[in-house]
Amino acid sequence: MNLDFLAVPMGTLVRFIYNMVSGIDSKYLSAYAISIIISTIIFKFIVLPLTLKQSKSMKKMQELSPKLQELQQKYGKDPQTLQRKQMELYKEANYSPFSGCLPLLIQFPIIIAFFYVIRDPVRYVFRDQVLFDTINRSFLWIKDLGFTENHVFDGGLVNGLSMGGMSLPFLGYAFPILAVISGVTTYLTTKLTAQPSLNEQQASTQRTMNTMMPIMIFVFSIQFPAGLALYWVVSNLFQLVQQLIVLNSSKNPKEEL
Repeated sequence: MNLDFLAVPMGTLVRFIYNMVSGIDSKYLSAYAISIIISTIIFKFIVLPLTLKQSKSMKKMQELSPKLQELQQKYGKDPQTLQRKQMELYKEANYSPFSGCLPLLIQFPIIIAFFYVIRDPVRYVFRDQVLFDTINRSFLWIKDLGFTENHVFDGGLVNGLSMGGMSLPFLGYAFPILAVISGVTTYLTTKLTAQPSLNEQQASTQRTMNTMMPIMIFVFSIQFPAGLALYWVVSNLFQLVQQLIVLNSSKNPKEEL
């Protein structure tokens, strides 16, 4: 799937922000890192109406969950009646079981396009390999967001820290702190946004997803440039705050989605 038509304007946005913040470039917080963080936040605000709709749909589903479980217990052996009763409940509550899926489907190509931008900044952001090689790409303990976080650069340790992260010299790698954070925040986000389970099979599938997804994100985060892990962590933190606000809102639970 070629998403250049989305990735190119996103890369232009990252470059625009980079040019704006290049004057505050520092040893531990580069303009490149700042541009990734700001671009991620802007991107999350752009898709905020969609994610809010998805979050409200999940909240409504949680409110309907006790009644759905009652129907499951009462009509579990009669699938046709169970489905009809569930649809009647959805209609009565003015809820569509597909209302949370459409926003996610719309967002997915945009998320992948942003992934392309951060994975290949030379192509989509700077359009010049020489320029990209000369800019500062540090972020706190990470010397270069263009490399994997567990990469140890020539020069060894600096004040107990490797130039790529916390050092594990006996393994020859740096400890991927940001990758660990990306896995933890993915776990928290997955738990917080999980739909209620109506039966043991759904619950088992959800538990598997809650376990495997953070592990996958961690593995990806130590294999791809650290800039991607930074993007993922910022995106997860934004999502967590948004979800907590929605779930703890004092709005009428019967509000239309």
